[in-house]
Amino acid sequence: MPRNDSPGGRLLAAHRRLTGWPAGHWLFTRLVKRMIPYTGSVDPTVEILEPGYARISMVQRRKFEQHLGSIHAIALANLAEFASGAAMTTAMPDGYRGIVTKISIEYLKKARGKVTAQARPTLPDISVEAEHDFLSEITDESGDVVARATVRWRLGPIPPK
Repeated sequence: MPRNDSPGGRLLAAHRRLTGWPAGHWLFTRLVKRMIPYTGSVDPTVEILEPGYARISMVQRRKFEQHLGSIHAIALANLAEFASGAAMTTAMPDGYRGIVTKISIEYLKKARGKVTAQARPTLPDISVEAEHDFLSEITDESGDVVARATVRWRLGPIPPK
């Protein structure tokens, strides 16, 4: 488990601390929206957060829709990237960082209602900085995959200052 002084460790500790309270998921979402305003713009709900695994949902609202009445493609990409980042950062030990360098996403079906992104990256050897691709999949309430995102991360040690 990451130490609490790593970004992922702090995120995981805050999630564990807050979600044990009534309305804790709501409180944690408010914290995320404050810390990461753009990610928070889709009103995500972190349902599960463990080292190397994240399940994060959002609910369709008018402000997230495009002209076809379903969730906008970029809102889905935002959700997929957040799931990937939450899973990735909680898996990394202190002294390492991850930076997204590329996102590609395939839209398979109109996204309506509640959608859920899941990411379960297997952390490679990060002792040497390199880029790695990880999958984040978004499903609808019936379990159908509506989108698959590949998020490329540059992972490695934090360079000395």
